Amino acid sequence: MLPPASLAKTDSVADLLVLILYLGAASDLYLFPRSFPLFLSCKFLALRIWVLFYSLVYLDGVVKIWIGCLGRQLAKQPQSHRIVSVAKAQSNLTQTEFDTSLSSRVNSVKPSKTVAISDQAAALAQAGVPVIRLAAGEPDFDTPTVIAEAGINAIREGYTRYTPNAGTQELRQAICRKLNEENGIIYTPDQILVSNGAKQSILQAVLAVCAPGDEVIIPAPFWVSYPEMARLADATPVVLETHISQNFLLDPKLLESKLSERSRLLILCSPSNPTGSVYPKKLLEEIAQIVAKHPRLMVLSDEIYEHIIYAPATHTSFASLPGMWERTLTVNGFSKAFAMTGWRLGYLAGPKHFVSACNKIQSQFTSGASSISQKAAVAALGLGYAGGKAVSTMVKAFRERRDFLVKSFGEIDGVKISEPQGAFYLFIDFSSYYGIEVDGFGKIEDSESLCRYLLDEGQVALVPGSAFGNDTCVRISYADSLSTLESAVERIKQALIPLTSAALV
Repeated sequence: MLPPASLAKTDSVADLLVLILYLGAASDLYLFPRSFPLFLSCKFLALRIWVLFYSLVYLDGVVKIWIGCLGRQLAKQPQSHRIVSVAKAQSNLTQTEFDTSLSSRVNSVKPSKTVAISDQAAALAQAGVPVIRLAAGEPDFDTPTVIAEAGINAIREGYTRYTPNAGTQELRQAICRKLNEENGIIYTPDQILVSNGAKQSILQAVLAVCAPGDEVIIPAPFWVSYPEMARLADATPVVLETHISQNFLLDPKLLESKLSERSRLLILCSPSNPTGSVYPKKLLEEIAQIVAKHPRLMVLSDEIYEHIIYAPATHTSFASLPGMWERTLTVNGFSKAFAMTGWRLGYLAGPKHFVSACNKIQSQFTSGASSISQKAAVAALGLGYAGGKAVSTMVKAFRERRDFLVKSFGEIDGVKISEPQGAFYLFIDFSSYYGIEVDGFGKIEDSESLCRYLLDEGQVALVPGSAFGNDTCVRISYADSLSTLESAVERIKQALIPLTSAALV
């Protein structure tokens, strides 16, 4: 038998077996009949005491060994990536320390660069700097009067209480009529979920469909939030590059080569933010044929810009293609076409199974959308096909601005342009200016440094292409007056003169 001093050194399975024998012997001794002769009883009593004593000592040693092994194993485990921070707080007369660390999920998500640049430009403007802000994706028009009046009347009539979580029956029926008449896809109200903006609709769809380890296929350039939404769902964003020479449209062969059993969701945005590209029906049909070969693959079709489109381009809803209704989650809203960004209203349409899941998530997030905004949205859908004259007037102005910018930037050497067919963005390739050293600023290394330079020297706020997954380009929003765009172009041209001169040296 091992003396107690040696217990701290034991770390084998054999020692554990000996311990079991000790305990077994101890239990067996207690089962001996009480009729044993006295001298035998005394001997067995002493033996029992001795066995129990060493059993307890041995057990203590083994427990320490187990704890030590467990500690070593835990030390080998990867630690969660957390922002470890401790702050001292003083409240009234007491002072204490508390943990201010954040979750690893927050650590994995990047802040929106479009929001950051818009905030920076707004701060400069408030400080008196005459900045031209072409960074935000927001129409410069006011909400059409008919829509605004519907919201005002809702307030006056006391329509200010909670609505059903999925949205009012009136609005969901109006959305169903719109999707049937304009998009050729049929839904019932229980297959519609109204949310606080299309962004919420997209995030809830990603959360409902994707599980940890799933892959979300995202063509680049992409809207800045798509990859971060995938990460919030513990899924992996898989970015597929497109090229300006192909109008930034996804190559079906590339898509097919990147799909696997882990591919769960393909996100398509047409018309596109940030490129303005519109997927022709034929190309969407090719993509649909590939999707049909992968039973796990769903498609999220972001159609928020569908009405801001320039002929001869036309919009096709992915769910309208043969066999794709069951595989598609269609997201749309009122912010862009109806100039209702501040009303915060979007919607999801899809198979009831998935929409119900998103509805459940929303019930724990925000519950139903604003009752006032929903009344206004009903009025918006009543303006006529594709928004009627109110929307077509805005689209006409956007087209004039687009034509002006395409012509103006086309006159600048070294600039590549893919003419947008929809939305209100121009995604311009300025990469020929990268690598140039500028006196007083430094080197233009990428799209971010170029945007900083144009903000410093030209006082024009743009968004670097790196935010959208393509560092060769810069996004320019033409959701501003033509006169403002003319001033912006002149400032940019003047700011580029030193770069052009340096390139020629």
